[in-house]
Amino acid sequence: MTASVVRALAAVARDAAHLSTPGGGPCQACGALSARDGETLANRPDGTVVRHGSAVAKAHAPGTDPVAHRTRLAVAAHPALAGVLLPPLPHPPDGPAQARPVSAWPYGAPVDPGDPDAAPWEDAAVLLARLHRIAPAGLTGLPGPLPPMRGPAKAAAAMARLEAAAADHPAAPDVRRAWARLPAWARGQSPPPAHGRVRRSALCHGDLHLGQLVRHPTPDGPWLLIDVDDLGLGDPAWDLARPAAWFAAGLLPPEIWQRFLGAYTAANGPAVTRADDPWPQLDVPAKALTVQTAALALAKSAAEGRQPDEVERAVLEACTRIGTQPPELEFETPS
Repeated sequence: MTASVVRALAAVARDAAHLSTPGGGPCQACGALSARDGETLANRPDGTVVRHGSAVAKAHAPGTDPVAHRTRLAVAAHPALAGVLLPPLPHPPDGPAQARPVSAWPYGAPVDPGDPDAAPWEDAAVLLARLHRIAPAGLTGLPGPLPPMRGPAKAAAAMARLEAAAADHPAAPDVRRAWARLPAWARGQSPPPAHGRVRRSALCHGDLHLGQLVRHPTPDGPWLLIDVDDLGLGDPAWDLARPAAWFAAGLLPPEIWQRFLGAYTAANGPAVTRADDPWPQLDVPAKALTVQTAALALAKSAAEGRQPDEVERAVLEACTRIGTQPPELEFETPS
């Protein structure tokens, strides 16, 4: 991230905050000693986020498809998604310093990582169920066709990152073996099969975790989903896969997993057919998220010159189990 990108994003966030100020009143962030002008909230290869008062601006990943990007923003702004997705803010056209796609959003209060007992698992589940029940055909007026959900593509990208950063790590063969056991659709190599139910046509978030929820208006507004970079059509089970993978790896307590799954099914989420046995639908996506997480863990630990930590080791051990699981215990034959 360069200083010019931060300055450009700060200007976008400032303009968006001013445009959205009720009645055109003064911006409380401007001129204050505690002004949030240019505060960097995130700085990752897939996105940089800068805040100014009530608004944030995001520079999306290099190589972002512009038509798919505009379509995803239009979905977030669509009235059918009100109360589910945080809608974007209007802002002036991108300037010459913004070589990457840029968007502006209201600032929302994130989940507090220091208070795990207050984590909004049920709220996340209900939001997912509502998202998955949206009829894609009803999303009229979009600038382009709904793109595919990018979950499997992100898993494939994680494997590529592993090969680039930690190909010789002793645990890498186990991750590769688990990856090879997945069906082609979970590796981003083919569309998901229909199997007589919603598998490829649901509107999905694509990268669900607790960091993708904020309260808006702050500080006590309702929870909303954010970050539509991976949103699109696909298998809704993918959005339940990360907590399912954490539960299977022993990282998410059973009672929290049951709260999450119970809230999703109570809200008529279509990803699973039975709350008491969700694994015929969740098995493959959960394994894919396990492999993705393990691949990123090896790449990150190698880049930082350290051994995997306790959580990362748990995910790597889960990969070993996936790679050695007898075929008769699999719910779907790899392809």
